[in-house]
Amino acid sequence: MPDSHEAANTRPSRPGPHRPRRSRTAAICAFVLVTVAGLVLAVACGGAPDGGDRDGAQRADGSTRPPAKPSPRRVWDRSPASLAAVGDSITRGFDACSLLSDCTRVSWATGQADDVDSLARRLLSDPKGKSWNYAVSGAVVADLPQQMRKAAAKEPDMVTVMSGANDACRPTVEQMTGVADFRSDFRESLHVLRSASPSTQVYVSSVPDLKRLWQQGRTNPLGQRVWGLGICQSMLKDPQSMEAADKQRRQQVHDRVVAYNTVLEQECAKDLRCRYDDGAVFDYRFTPAELSDWDWFHPSKEGQRRLAELAYQEITEKRPTG
Repeated sequence: MPDSHEAANTRPSRPGPHRPRRSRTAAICAFVLVTVAGLVLAVACGGAPDGGDRDGAQRADGSTRPPAKPSPRRVWDRSPASLAAVGDSITRGFDACSLLSDCTRVSWATGQADDVDSLARRLLSDPKGKSWNYAVSGAVVADLPQQMRKAAAKEPDMVTVMSGANDACRPTVEQMTGVADFRSDFRESLHVLRSASPSTQVYVSSVPDLKRLWQQGRTNPLGQRVWGLGICQSMLKDPQSMEAADKQRRQQVHDRVVAYNTVLEQECAKDLRCRYDDGAVFDYRFTPAELSDWDWFHPSKEGQRRLAELAYQEITEKRPTG
């Protein structure tokens, strides 16, 4: 029986082998369905322009941008095999054994004395043969790049840094190292190390709280006499005076030390192999027994032992690596 639309047509259908129009319509519909199915399959497999990446991984947002690279992770080996130290008189053990002289055997970082138990002794299997002390008494942070150059030549697993006290301990507050210069010098020291020894880890100690040291020694007659000879006058001049000008001067020094420590923390955070002590040395309250009998300022042997303990705790502490 003819289709209804053919019945309405006054022209008779052509005779011959041609298929009826229903077959041609069905073929067209089948072609369309196959095409649509192919497109759907392509989208599902990530082949569509906005469907995924070249590996066929479908992304939820349909973005054509490459996936973001993961952030670099911090690297920290808590068991180094060698160690070099840079910094100032504290790391040299100045005034810990005798008046006005270095005593590196009691250095918190590289000393060999049993009663100090230095960081090198706590960390290394060969503390005498695999540790080096390039700190210099009286050094400021501007001297660090040269010290780092010497340390890097040994390609140590770790370098310890304790510097900044002398930048604040000047004859006057006006002579203290500016914060911008302090940052530039410390940044350069890390660059020097990284250029010569990229895989060396850096442990950075905070600058001690000089105002707290003043508080510890200001009532001691010996400390007052020694300080009067000229040590750290920006903080220790006229230690008994509570005049407004002297209180303001001490606060300026304190604020500068806080600023230095902020710089150390910020710059260290940019280096994936650097660890700052989170203010452990700055926060520590040295007792009179932990200060030198000769100057009431530098750490005694007991103070050096305590510094070694603090550093060991911070270096071996587990921290997030992200």
